Amino acid sequence: ASEQQFNNGRYEIQASIFEANKAGIISSWAPRADELGKFDADTETEFNETSNIVVGADGNVVWFSDDEFTHTRGPRLFYTAETPPRFTFDNYREVLQSEGIGRAFINTFTVTLPATFIPILIAAFAAYALAWMEFKGRLVFLAMIIGLIVVPLQMSLIPVLQVFAVIGKTFDIPSKSYLTVWLAHTGFGLPLAIFLLRNYMASLPRDIIESAYMDGATHFQIFMKMILPLSMPALASFAIFQFLWTWNDLLVAAVFLGQGEDKTVMTQQLIELLGSRGDNWEILTSGAFISIIVPIIIFLSMQRYFVRGLLAGSVKGG
Repeated sequence: ASEQQFNNGRYEIQASIFEANKAGIISSWAPRADELGKFDADTETEFNETSNIVVGADGNVVWFSDDEFTHTRGPRLFYTAETPPRFTFDNYREVLQSEGIGRAFINTFTVTLPATFIPILIAAFAAYALAWMEFKGRLVFLAMIIGLIVVPLQMSLIPVLQVFAVIGKTFDIPSKSYLTVWLAHTGFGLPLAIFLLRNYMASLPRDIIESAYMDGATHFQIFMKMILPLSMPALASFAIFQFLWTWNDLLVAAVFLGQGEDKTVMTQQLIELLGSRGDNWEILTSGAFISIIVPIIIFLSMQRYFVRGLLAGSVKGG
């Protein structure tokens, strides 16, 4: 509020509801929240026994009094504003120009790419063994993997972190690093990956596998030259799921990677942009849209594998 002035036989204090460079239209106001809408804008209204007030539709407030004000602190007002829509890219620019956002993108890629390829590589070999190789305890091992799928992630965070701490002390390896977060994502993603890939590989035509055996092919040759090309739809599907999960992850990164300029991922960076009290909540949506650009590109580039008939013509009809 401005300092009081003497004008037309009355003392007055002028103020503005809206901040600089921001506009709005006030339709009604009230001195109490439960009386909202009681008074119309641009109408001089008795505020208390010694003063009147005018709340303009443009947000300008004039507080009148016949006697000199003993303080210049303005009254508390509750109002209804009709703000015209204004489409800008200010929030997007604020996110893109914020300090550390570029580094956070690089850190997220550093976490996501290995955490996507490592579990797929391990799960593909394990799925082939469970689907086409005969060994004792295969069904028990498969049942254990299925059981691990239902284990809540949050329940295993502390035990896994304790194991990493013991290993770190034994081999002088940091307990919170990119290696630990890669291993954590790999461990949490492997049960579902093995289950999905095993079911898909087991559904492949047995004729082509047996024909390869008869021709003298080894398991490794069959896996590399036949199973992997035919399993591309399943591999691509899990790759998309794993990439989306690791890219949008906050909990695992916070626990196994920690914080720091060279460790902060996008999800942590967006939380920091909100401020300690969440004052900048309006930029959260803009930050989310910027963050999902990469997953959208990955999905659009790999979606063809969902509909591509790789098995068409692989078995010659009799």
